[in-house]
Amino acid sequence: MNLTDYNEIRALLTRHGFRFSKSLGQNFLTAAWVPERIAEEAGLDEQTGVVEVGPGVGCLTAELAKRAGKVAAIELDRALLPVLKETLRDFDNVTVIPGDATKLDLRTLAEEKLPGLRPVVCANLPYNVTTPLLTALIEAGCFETITVMIQREVARRICAGPGSADYGAFGLFVQWYCETELLFDVPPSCFVPQPKVTSSVIRLTRRPAPPLPVRDEKLLFRIIRAAFNQRRKTLVNALSSGLGLGKDELEAVLGEVGLDARVRGEALDIAAFAALCDKVNCLTGADL
Repeated sequence: MNLTDYNEIRALLTRHGFRFSKSLGQNFLTAAWVPERIAEEAGLDEQTGVVEVGPGVGCLTAELAKRAGKVAAIELDRALLPVLKETLRDFDNVTVIPGDATKLDLRTLAEEKLPGLRPVVCANLPYNVTTPLLTALIEAGCFETITVMIQREVARRICAGPGSADYGAFGLFVQWYCETELLFDVPPSCFVPQPKVTSSVIRLTRRPAPPLPVRDEKLLFRIIRAAFNQRRKTLVNALSSGLGLGKDELEAVLGEVGLDARVRGEALDIAAFAALCDKVNCLTGADL
């Protein structure tokens, strides 16, 4: 069965009485080169165990199973379980797990379903839950790489650098834990039903350690969120309202790390935020 052929997909879904769910963000691939290239970019071999989120009808799952030692595919929509049972019946190295990936213990799942294998993630993520899913996958702390297809605008924000309009708090969170690569775009015409936006495939490679030492990681991300929650304001004003600190104190702290009092958060790179965090930590102690 060709799992990217529109007519075969339609016949398959009709046979199982399946209806697309807008709330689940379901868009199935109809271009064979896309799952093939995603699987190739994931760098799989027999020593690799893959967690996939949202297998759909299984076109990417099949490509992963051809290359990896094992695949654990998490599917939220129970209406797709009998579909996947049919489409993946020839692969004895695939386990389909019913459930919500944002609510599962992903580290434990990888340990139990992919024992002895190098754990990675490879998936076509639903657009509507991209941020919580990526957050959960990164915070699991066990996946060497995360190769996923997401909305292009989100991919650009994740990979953006200082000074860009796409640069923001979530991108900095991802970059703190992972090296990011924007691999290639996928047009709407490659899906059924066609989304209204272009997709992009990115690869995140987990860092062995954060790029810089910092005294209080939670404070670092509080500062980053405060800086971008009011990105039109100067950093002094944004942090004053976001953290409850005096503007004079903040201007002095910025001066100590070599920043102008009029600077905005979007101008700071990771190193500048880390330096600022340590100065604020010294100023406030652990009570902030």
